[in-house]
Amino acid sequence: MDFSVLTHPDVVASLIAGFKFTVTVTILSIIGGILLGTPIAMMRLSYNKIASGFAKFYVDFFRGVPLIQVIFIFYFLLPKFFDFQYHTYWGPLFSSVVTFAIFEAAFFSEIVRSGIQSVSKGQVNAGYALGFNYRQTMSYVVLPQAFRNMLPVILTQSIVLFQDVSLVYVISAPDFLGNANTLANTYGSETKAVFYLVVAVVYFVISFALSRLVKRLHQKIAIIR
Repeated sequence: MDFSVLTHPDVVASLIAGFKFTVTVTILSIIGGILLGTPIAMMRLSYNKIASGFAKFYVDFFRGVPLIQVIFIFYFLLPKFFDFQYHTYWGPLFSSVVTFAIFEAAFFSEIVRSGIQSVSKGQVNAGYALGFNYRQTMSYVVLPQAFRNMLPVILTQSIVLFQDVSLVYVISAPDFLGNANTLANTYGSETKAVFYLVVAVVYFVISFALSRLVKRLHQKIAIIR
């Protein structure tokens, strides 16, 4: 394999741009997924049958549909359904973030639900004893402890999300893998192994580092408990 192709300025710039795209989609999708997943988790725990039923359907639906199919639906079908142009504002970045935020919300909601259930009922009763209502008890007593308990699991799901973002190359998004594939086609098939190896190494290093962080967080949380 000839790694000299990696010294070309345009190659380096393209790979960096693709990596930035991947990281941007990952971070925004994590934020969006948690913000959307938290109320879904609350609905799932609600005694209201309509709310809990909707939340259960949402989770089961997105956990049962292949991610790549969801990407296609959001990128190709939604613009036609709502009759707006792709390049007006529904570009690869916005489409990818919306798709992953909505899809990952199903997984983050289950993580949040488990985190809430991990907090003892005594903590809830203590909140009520202080004069808090349900919303205040959840906001000030339960959720802070729940998020601490579920932080390692959130990071683990975030690693999976970081890897899954590579699927957006199917809609020609300029992500890390997509740009590497474009460069491989530009510089010839003999360079494909080089570019794909670089992508694989970067994904492995980042995922491994984050997995070690998750392990340390598990240990710290166990000590706190």
